[in-house]
Amino acid sequence: MKSIIGKKVGMTSIFDTNGKQTAVTVIEAGPCVVTQKKTVETDGYNALQIAFGDKKEKHSIKAEINHFAKAQTAPKKVVKEIRNGESDKNVGDSITVEIFSEGDSVKVVGTTKGKGFQGVVKRHGFHGVGEQSHGQHDRQRAPGSIGNSSDASRVFKGMRMAGRMGGDRVKMKGLKVVKIFPEKNYILISGSVPGHNGSIVLIQK
Repeated sequence: MKSIIGKKVGMTSIFDTNGKQTAVTVIEAGPCVVTQKKTVETDGYNALQIAFGDKKEKHSIKAEINHFAKAQTAPKKVVKEIRNGESDKNVGDSITVEIFSEGDSVKVVGTTKGKGFQGVVKRHGFHGVGEQSHGQHDRQRAPGSIGNSSDASRVFKGMRMAGRMGGDRVKMKGLKVVKIFPEKNYILISGSVPGHNGSIVLIQK
């Protein structure tokens, strides 16, 4: 599986030769360093550990410094393990956006924006109880009844109610690589990907 770690820069639009507009997300992907190679003989499975984003040595513990020193690289901020990664890569090798090509179908994994504690209208798309009337107020965004009376005498698990929204790990599938800028480590992907600008994402093929 081809994978690379990147940082979401933002969204923009590009135009093709026919003038068709495409909304794209700009991701600064890599270069990533292979910091560990796991095999069936040593670890029981095949995987590549890749790292992205330089980190100051004074902010790193000694174990991290020694671990990254084996790959002859500076301490990194983000480390991820890729199961069944590219077998031709070894410790210390670099992974760049050139592992992808324009037109490739990719998956992007990221953490969605956290929206805090939200009500049922925003969180689940409820329409509210109804219009305000005599003796009834502030009901436009209310959830309504949440349980039965004497039969169940409880609220069933999984009831859609108000609560924390966002901050979930999400994988967007079927996205397309529109353009690649190897000199700037930029990759343009059609549509939106999860997370705020500056968040870390994982691109997989």
